[in-house]
Amino acid sequence: MTATKGTGAAGERGDTVAAVVRQWQAVHPDLDTGPMEIIGRVNRCAALLQQAEDAPLRRAGLSRAEFDLLGALRRTGHELTPSEVARETFSSGAAVTKRLKQLTERGLVERRTDTRDRRVSHVRLTAAGRDLVDTILPEQLAYETAVLSALDDTDQIELASLLGDLLGRLEGRLESLRT
Repeated sequence: MTATKGTGAAGERGDTVAAVVRQWQAVHPDLDTGPMEIIGRVNRCAALLQQAEDAPLRRAGLSRAEFDLLGALRRTGHELTPSEVARETFSSGAAVTKRLKQLTERGLVERRTDTRDRRVSHVRLTAAGRDLVDTILPEQLAYETAVLSALDDTDQIELASLLGDLLGRLEGRLESLRT
C-alpha cells in the first residue's frame, strides 16, 4: 500500500518520520510522500538500532562490523581471502584490512600467506575467535529477539518477507538507479 498526497499512514502514526512527512505534505501537498514513509522508517530504524550498539557485542568489545567479519569466517567454515571477507560482509577492502589488523592483534583471527602466490593471504578464526563467536551468537540473537518483541510473530514473518523481497529486488539494481 503506497501513501499518496497526504492520505497515507503519516496522518495516523506518531513516529518521527510521520511528523517529517506531515511537514513535507504541508509544504508540498502535491507530492507523493509514500516512498518517504517507507525509506524514512527503514533508515530511522537502522539508525536507532546502530545507536543501541548491540549490547552483547559491546560487552565483548566488538563492533557490529567486527562481529560480521568473525561471523563470516565462522559460518563459511573455511579460510577466506580478504577480498572474500569484503564480499561476505559488504565492506570495502580498506575497512576489512583495518578490522583484520585489529582482530589479529586481539588474537581472534590469523593470516597466512598463500604458498603459491605470496601476494595472497588467507584469514581464519583462531580457537579464541571461534569460541567468542559461538558464545556471543546466542546472546546476540536473544538481544535481537528482544528488540523485535514489539512485533508479534506474524508481523515479524511478514516484515522479514517484505524486506527480503525489497532487498532481493534492490541488490544489483541500485547502480542503475544512481545514474
